[in-house]
Amino acid sequence: MSDAKIIDGKAIAADVRAGVAKDVARLKAEHGFVPGLAVVLVGEDPASKVYVKNKAAQTVETGMLSFEHKLPAETAEADLLALVDKLNKDPAVNGILVQLPLPKHINSEKVLNAIDPDKDVDGFHPVNVGRLWIGARSLVPCTPTGSLILAKTVQENLSGLDAVVVGRSNIVGKPMASLLLAQSCTVTVCHSRTKDLPGVVRRADLVVAAVGIPEFVKGDWIKPGAIVIDVGINRVPKGDGKTKLVGDCDYESCAKVAGAITPVPGGVGPMTIACLLKNTVEAALIQKGLPALS
Repeated sequence: MSDAKIIDGKAIAADVRAGVAKDVARLKAEHGFVPGLAVVLVGEDPASKVYVKNKAAQTVETGMLSFEHKLPAETAEADLLALVDKLNKDPAVNGILVQLPLPKHINSEKVLNAIDPDKDVDGFHPVNVGRLWIGARSLVPCTPTGSLILAKTVQENLSGLDAVVVGRSNIVGKPMASLLLAQSCTVTVCHSRTKDLPGVVRRADLVVAAVGIPEFVKGDWIKPGAIVIDVGINRVPKGDGKTKLVGDCDYESCAKVAGAITPVPGGVGPMTIACLLKNTVEAALIQKGLPALS
């Protein structure tokens, strides 16, 4: 089996949540306020319902306020926009998250762009995208933030590393590249048109796979000793009528070559909610004009 160190996302996410709980207690003691996160769910998507329930539970566990808004699938776009506007103006709400996917009759981009950038804990608003790229203080998408934290548990100083991001989505690939540039990595972003993709990946000291194709990155693409962060979560048939979760990396072959690797499940996944909570605290600090907590 593997020679690679397995990066335990569950344990590291628990550490992040414990840090958030300490920050929340400190803000309450020193500044007399408790951050609040509002999550909006439209419709009955089963995966979204579970995710929202977990977010609410973990928000409360860290001592923050949780506001849940569950709307029927037939909710009009104008009504959803009116709710976002109300949450933007509510001083008790520091973070707003509208759970995707939204029903087809609602324009997701319009809704996400209506969120106050300083309350945009998903980090998807164009203002936050711009702030991230120019190195200003910003709310950064949770999955890339979590991926960076995981990489830094293996090697604290990433400066000078050759980093390859496989995938160029606005949610993971592009913000991940920006975060790695800020760490002084030399960053290559690959995609479906990249020539000699295996050859490009093979140069990398750090690989972030976020392409959405099951077991796409193979072990013989990996430089011996490289750090591999697998962002993919794909449900594939197991052969007995059941399904299993796999990442974007072929775990068995990659783990034989890599120095450290995230498993799926139990790698990047748990970090996403932990970083959402971290973003809610940061959003509260931005709104109150307070510096980031160390």
